[in-house]
Amino acid sequence: MFQRLGGVAAIAAGLTYVIGFWVYFSILGPVQYGSLSVPAEQHVGFLVENAALMSAWNLVIYVLNAVLMVVLVIAVHQRVKAAANGLVQTATAFGLIWAGLILATGMLTNVATSQIVQLAETDMAAAASLWRSTVVVAAGLGGGNEITGGLWIVLLSLAGFQSRTLPMPVNLLGLVVGGAGVASTLPVLASVATMIFGLGFIAWFFVVGVALLVMKPERATA
Repeated sequence: MFQRLGGVAAIAAGLTYVIGFWVYFSILGPVQYGSLSVPAEQHVGFLVENAALMSAWNLVIYVLNAVLMVVLVIAVHQRVKAAANGLVQTATAFGLIWAGLILATGMLTNVATSQIVQLAETDMAAAASLWRSTVVVAAGLGGGNEITGGLWIVLLSLAGFQSRTLPMPVNLLGLVVGGAGVASTLPVLASVATMIFGLGFIAWFFVVGVALLVMKPERATA
C-alpha cells in the first residue's frame, strides 16, 4: 500500500515541478523576476502586485513538494533496502535532509513575502533590502545549488542497481539527473546543470512513480 502511495507522491511531485516551470517561464521569466540586472525595487513592486500568486507558487513548489518528497523518500527506501544497508541509509538521509531544506525554503519565502509587502507600503528601501536577503537565503537553502538532492538520487540509483529493485532506466536516469545536481555546485556549470537537474527530475519523478505503482520489487528489473 505504501509503495502505491509513494508512486502517487512521485507523480504529484513531478506535477509540482511542471507547475513551477510553467509559472516561471510564462510569468516570472518575461519580467526577469529575481535577476540582479533589474533593480530590487522593481522586483518588490512585482511582488506587491502578485503577492497571492507568488505565495501560492511557493506553497506548491516548496511546501507541497516537500511533503510529497518525504512520502517518496520513505517509499523508495522500502523498495531498495535489500541493497547494502549503509548505502540505502545514507541515500535516505540525504533525501530527508533535502525535503527539510525544501520545506524550510517555502516557509521562509512565504513569511518574507508577507513582510516585504507590508514594508513596501512605508519603506521601499527596507523592503528591497529584505527582498535581496530573502533571495540569497532561499537560494542557499533550496535552489542555488542542488547537491543534496543530487546526492540522494545518485546514491539511490546505485542502491537500485545493487538491489535490482528499480528498473534499469530509472537508475540510469537517476545517475544523470543526480550527477547534474552535484555538478550544479561548480560555478562554471551551475546554470546548465541546475536546468538539467530540474527538467530531468520531472522525468525521473514520473518514471519512478510508475515503477512504484505497477511493478513489484521482484519484477522491477524487467
